[in-house]
Amino acid sequence: MQNEHSRKQGRKLDRKMKKSQHVVEKQTGITCTNNVTKNLVICNSGLVNGLSEDEIFQHFGEYGPLEKIKMMTGKSCAFISFKTIDGAARAYESINGKLNLAQDGKPLLLSFVQELPENSNCNNDLPPGLIIIEDFVTEKEEELLLGLACFDDQDNSSTLKHRQVMHYGYEFRYDNNNVDKDKPLPGGVPEKCDFLWARLKERGYSDHFQPDQLTINKYQPGQGIPPHIDTHSAFQDPILSLSLSSSIIMEFRHDNGMHIPIFLKRRSLLIMSGESRYNWTHGITPRKTDIVSLPSGLKVLQRATRVSFTFRTVLMGECKCRFTQRCDTYLTSSANELVNRSASQLEKAHVHEIYENIADHFSDTRHKPWPNVVNFIDSFELGSVLMDAGCGNGKYLKCNERIFKVGFDSSTSLISLCQERGLHVFTSNCLNIPFRDESVDGAISIAVIHHLANSERRLKAIEELVRVVRINGRILIYVWAKDQCKEQKSSYLKQDRRNRKDDKKLEDKVEKVAVTEANITLPVHTNRTQFQHQDVLVPWKLKERNTEDDSQSEKLFLRFYHVFDEGELEELCNNVVNVEIVKTYYDQGNWCILLKKVKK
Repeated sequence: MQNEHSRKQGRKLDRKMKKSQHVVEKQTGITCTNNVTKNLVICNSGLVNGLSEDEIFQHFGEYGPLEKIKMMTGKSCAFISFKTIDGAARAYESINGKLNLAQDGKPLLLSFVQELPENSNCNNDLPPGLIIIEDFVTEKEEELLLGLACFDDQDNSSTLKHRQVMHYGYEFRYDNNNVDKDKPLPGGVPEKCDFLWARLKERGYSDHFQPDQLTINKYQPGQGIPPHIDTHSAFQDPILSLSLSSSIIMEFRHDNGMHIPIFLKRRSLLIMSGESRYNWTHGITPRKTDIVSLPSGLKVLQRATRVSFTFRTVLMGECKCRFTQRCDTYLTSSANELVNRSASQLEKAHVHEIYENIADHFSDTRHKPWPNVVNFIDSFELGSVLMDAGCGNGKYLKCNERIFKVGFDSSTSLISLCQERGLHVFTSNCLNIPFRDESVDGAISIAVIHHLANSERRLKAIEELVRVVRINGRILIYVWAKDQCKEQKSSYLKQDRRNRKDDKKLEDKVEKVAVTEANITLPVHTNRTQFQHQDVLVPWKLKERNTEDDSQSEKLFLRFYHVFDEGELEELCNNVVNVEIVKTYYDQGNWCILLKKVKK
């Protein structure tokens, strides 16, 4: 029996291997082979499964020295090249079908390949506009510059969560990622740095670069900085960063999935200009080692204390770059339009009318209530009255049979679906709830307020909820979070593979920026990705069947969302009278707040 079980398991693994090998060939054009080579492919796990280069190096490197690791953008596979065939053979024997590193809980499936693909996610090309000048300063000059890093000087230094920092010329404010342009620091950028600009000119890189702002960061091993783009309106182009005392890997990422780790050697100068400055994020992963590619192969380098000198020129005026999706000047002007123009017109065209068109499909995708919302509803005593403001297809109106529940929504189509199910509902708007003051024991507003187009209307909706709830009554509000990876990937990001493929096709059809029917320009969000902007249009794809020839066509709808920053919902509720905040939390890509109404 045991032998038969082993044979069945072996046949099952063989079927999985053949299927995954076919996927690799289809995705990359690389054919797997039964011959033992020094090159391996992980057939069923890669960047899209959350596999990292560090994990590969850690687990495969123990079987022999590695030459290359290639991670493929948007692919569920990764390639590894050993220096010897023996190393690859040992790794294959020990890991294939046994080691589990993927998020889906499945063991890695390996195969040999003759060669690695030429194109990969982590290629040798630099982001456009990025320049690295190695050995830009000498050891003696490095020592001279490090003398400026006086972190004991309390006038221009401070300690952040991840590092020590000090400023010259202007203080960089991390609360708004900008500088106060009307409050320069005394002294400006130290004269000891002047030789750097002369050297740049000598080497033909710049004739006029003269920065007026310097930020010095001190990183201990294990510290880093999150991915970011320096605020467009704060600084001119370019931005320079000098690495002293230690080398480091800096990660550059683009919205298209391209990821380029850059090895910044000690005493090298990094120049970010053009697209690399305005449209690529850069950051440093917090860890104590870096994997670097040397002529002898991949090596692990221990990080030491690193000091970076970042030189910038403050921009007096507005940014006029062409990278509008990342530009705060452009996006702020768009946001101001939402305040000054007809927000209700935007909501009518890109919320109310959209849900009328997608009501059936929307309802089909909204079955399972969220547990924390159900727990809130179940907490009400027998005979309580609960109001669902923006009830959608009424999935929460079926909870807790001991209480009376009533809901409303602006979509007559969704309300009709609720009425067919025998639910107590009516059509209304969350900005003007037709209930008397203090007439319900509790209220929920789940995924509604983020559809309102300016802060005044969002505040009004919360005030209406508070108005209709009795003293000591409770209110639960959910809104989409801008950060969909606050604790771990949200369910929105972790959609099944079919959805991701469909969204990629959809993305190819949709412009990155759209002019709404209210004549307001807004960025169009790429589904299943982190949000880059707060005011966005989110695509919804609806398949329609032609009754005449039974063919199918796809129609795209753009829904308006204001996705919330951390603390923004809480700040909004602080402006509401006679209410106290009981609890705030993050739940599956949503910011959530529990309120209690109190006496005036």
